[in-house]
Amino acid sequence: MTKFEVKDHILVPKHSKISDKEKKELLEKYSISVKDIPKIMIKDSVIVDIDVKEGDIIKITRKSATTGESIFYRRVVSS
Repeated sequence: MTKFEVKDHILVPKHSKISDKEKKELLEKYSISVKDIPKIMIKDSVIVDIDVKEGDIIKITRKSATTGESIFYRRVVSS
């Protein structure tokens, strides 16, 4: 039996962990703190294979008919 990979589904956008440098630049650019970023659970099936820990930032790249692609950010939380 083959295992179904959620991240490979056509409707699931690309999720990737950003570096500490990118995280710092993001927070400075928008004058925000990590707590201002929406949450994503560490056990979310899309990021379970990515090496993340609580406090990391996930970049979500979605295809968009109007802009080509849209970027969203989520902070990893354990509860």
